[in-house]
Amino acid sequence: MFNENKINRKISVAPLTFHSGDVPYLTVPSFESQDSVIHGFSTRLGGVSTGDFSSMNVSLTRGDAPHSVVENYKRLGNAMGFDPHYIVASSQTHTTNIKVVDWDDRGKGFDQLKDYNDIDGLITNIPHIVLTTFYADCVPLLLLDPVKKVIGAAHSGWRGTVNKMGTKVVDKMVEVYGCNAKNIIVAIGPSICQDCYEVSQEVIDMFKKSYTPELWQSLFYPTIPGKYQLNLWEACRQNFLEAGISPEYISIPDICTCCNPELLYSHRVMGEKRGNFAAFIRLK
Repeated sequence: MFNENKINRKISVAPLTFHSGDVPYLTVPSFESQDSVIHGFSTRLGGVSTGDFSSMNVSLTRGDAPHSVVENYKRLGNAMGFDPHYIVASSQTHTTNIKVVDWDDRGKGFDQLKDYNDIDGLITNIPHIVLTTFYADCVPLLLLDPVKKVIGAAHSGWRGTVNKMGTKVVDKMVEVYGCNAKNIIVAIGPSICQDCYEVSQEVIDMFKKSYTPELWQSLFYPTIPGKYQLNLWEACRQNFLEAGISPEYISIPDICTCCNPELLYSHRVMGEKRGNFAAFIRLK
């Protein structure tokens, strides 16, 4: 059984809250303090999937038994407070494409077929819709404008991050719903930390083109020739700052997926034979 006290907390900027019980999940304190949303990140624990997918896999595309995944969603919904039939799931391909979700989209990616592709970000102002994105090391981004009552969820791997997914989803909320970036609360969710995330010179060259030299020292450092450790958390934070988010409204995670494979799925640890955890957010 997972021991909460053994979570490897790389930093303590905004410690995530671990909700224990039959179906454990994680939440962000700054979002918990808002009465307008339900949100959270699933873990590997509390599900019915077996083998490589053990046990709370929420991906229907990795080869797990569909009835197990559906049961996992039901358990998560009961624990976290959402109806799986109102899920709208991303269709992730490491883009910065963002879908504006409406009422007719409910259920897509759960019990309805998705009629969209290449969507890594979702935004909506419709209550009860559950924006859902999937992870196994990449960075979850959650957004809330408590004034306009608008939410967002986005998947930001290194490709999404170097192409400023965080900036683009904020800009989309401003464009579509008239949000003011200064009112938006954001969370960077559990994902791979800098010490675990080795990348090639080619990746770093792309980051050098996207970020000013003044930021390079905080974003990456070299190890062996041609290899670097990349800080996706700081890069995502910089993307949000660029979009006009107030620094005090940005939550940084304190749990690394790669350091905690007993709690969260990690591609770096498990490879392709694994499940996914998910980020969920809905307006009440």
